[in-house]
Amino acid sequence: MSSETGMPAPARRRLIVLLPLVIFLGLAGLFLLQLLSGRDVSEVPSALIGLPAPQTNLPALEGTNLAGLDSKQFAGKVTLVNVFASWCAPCREEHPVLLALSQDKRFVTAALNYKDEPENARRFLGELGNPFQAIGVDEAGRAAIDWGVYGVPETFVVGKDGKIAYKHVGPLTAESARDLLLPQIEKALAVPG
Repeated sequence: MSSETGMPAPARRRLIVLLPLVIFLGLAGLFLLQLLSGRDVSEVPSALIGLPAPQTNLPALEGTNLAGLDSKQFAGKVTLVNVFASWCAPCREEHPVLLALSQDKRFVTAALNYKDEPENARRFLGELGNPFQAIGVDEAGRAAIDWGVYGVPETFVVGKDGKIAYKHVGPLTAESARDLLLPQIEKALAVPG
């Protein structure tokens, strides 16, 4: 018997061996409950929903003849702000969806180019097409922190009042654009302003 715990040594060894298994089974159970809950795990709540978009004044992507990203541009317009980078594979996947969305002239499509080399960003847009009317370069990633960005790609809907109405984490698909993003854009467009 151990004088420290009052437990026989063989029982202590069994407990030490079983403890990782018990912890693993507990975590597996939690993950299973989350999976079976039916909740959309790609939807990450944002503390910024309903608040003014962060004060942003990013320089333009050189060589595009477009404006940079300035939060003053949001006033009176619904704006879709997409966070992308040329090195981001999911950004490439979602790009055709952004091109299709940019055809709708009722709202502005703007971008925050995250921690990217300007030449690579221009090549990316030259190869895939440019859906954006403004592109701000966030070389150090500080503006993305202000926006609460977890990673690229992310997409925000900013209402006419300059407040963030919706945030989509991860690449947009035709389905997520139709079922999640466009209804939020329509809601934002319907608000007088």
